[in-house]
Amino acid sequence: MRRLEILVLSVGMAAAVLWGVPSVARAEPEGLKHCAVSTGRTMETAKPEEVGLDSAALAEAIRIANDPLRRTFHVFRNNCLIATGARNAENGGVAWNLWSSTKSVVALVAGIAADERRLNIDDPIGAYLPPGLGDEAHRAIKVRHLLDESSGMRVAVASEGITGLAQFDPNVVVQALGLPMDHEPGTTWQYSQRAVDLLVYVVQQAVGEDFQSYAQRKLFTPLGIPASDYYWARDRSGNTYGYAHLVLPPADFVKLGLLIGNQGAYGGTQVVSAEYLRRASEPSPAKPCFGFLLVVNGPGCSGSFPGLPSDAVQMSGMMRQDNFIVPSLGLMVSWTGVTVPGDSVSFPHDVLRAVIAAFRAPALPDPGPYTPLPDVSLADPMVSNPDALFGVLGLGPAAYPGCNVAACLGKPLAAPYGDWPPGCFILGCVGTQPATPGIR
Repeated sequence: MRRLEILVLSVGMAAAVLWGVPSVARAEPEGLKHCAVSTGRTMETAKPEEVGLDSAALAEAIRIANDPLRRTFHVFRNNCLIATGARNAENGGVAWNLWSSTKSVVALVAGIAADERRLNIDDPIGAYLPPGLGDEAHRAIKVRHLLDESSGMRVAVASEGITGLAQFDPNVVVQALGLPMDHEPGTTWQYSQRAVDLLVYVVQQAVGEDFQSYAQRKLFTPLGIPASDYYWARDRSGNTYGYAHLVLPPADFVKLGLLIGNQGAYGGTQVVSAEYLRRASEPSPAKPCFGFLLVVNGPGCSGSFPGLPSDAVQMSGMMRQDNFIVPSLGLMVSWTGVTVPGDSVSFPHDVLRAVIAAFRAPALPDPGPYTPLPDVSLADPMVSNPDALFGVLGLGPAAYPGCNVAACLGKPLAAPYGDWPPGCFILGCVGTQPATPGIR
């Protein structure tokens, strides 16, 4: 899948994959230091030896991670920050596109709504959609099918994502509901961008509040992430993107990883239930390496989690915006940056292998050198089927009646990039203007 990310990037696309796994009991030697998570700007630190790792061995992981294409690098154990990258101080507060790690954030917000019994993940989405929106087949898709990418809707990673990259999307909800149904929901895993955009709308309808407003109150504020830190892009009808385009500082991204690692608790607040995260981290029926918009370490998935226990999960975004989370080890490894064609596809394996080698309490087995994963061709229909792109233009089998780039369902459309704050454009936000998102 790493190769797919590079291929997709090379044609100007915005996509990637993320997944999650069942938790295992945590057992560790006595006497290791534990830290408190912070809702502020400074994380509590520890020496590697205080949390059962060897400093000299961990230095190798830091060396590999200080790749010029990596913007930030963090290693936490027991909530203690034990390793950082050379450019963290420079880049940690700069709002940066999480790409497909945005999907995992959507899953967290959906979980909060489910915990509050405002959303039932076993309901058909038609229970939340306005009357007349979408046909009977689409309305029968269950919320869980959007969460585990088994909606059955036709997909094309590049075609779906490139319109968002160009900010041409008239209405991603309608665009999703226009995609032909190729499979019975729940039977076939296919990596869909539009399904997650549709999920955002379903959650919004369920809670009766703008999705971003709800996410701020229920998720970001308890973690100490103010709305001024980030920008979350919308389509030209005002729908929040779910598949990508949450532009968030890396210093805030790590808080999301620590939240998952602490089974939904943060600073004394149970933000999302441990039970929901347990379900989110289980291999889905249609894909053992995927949970609720998390990459998971299910059967046969160890290639993505070298040497890590079965409860390891990943928030995964294109160009390697990743949080690797292992609750049973109290481990969270995070990095952000830019991946370009030709960049080392073994980077995640090499860094995680070096982190594993640093463990002394407990000692962990060496996963061995990197083994290339199966490649995904641009010719694969899941990548390049043009139906979604033509549908935006009001053409072909994915066109929704009355919706195209000029007008959609009789409502006015905003100009592309019309609501992007000053200094922000696709990759991130830079500048000193007060309206530019970021940590100051």
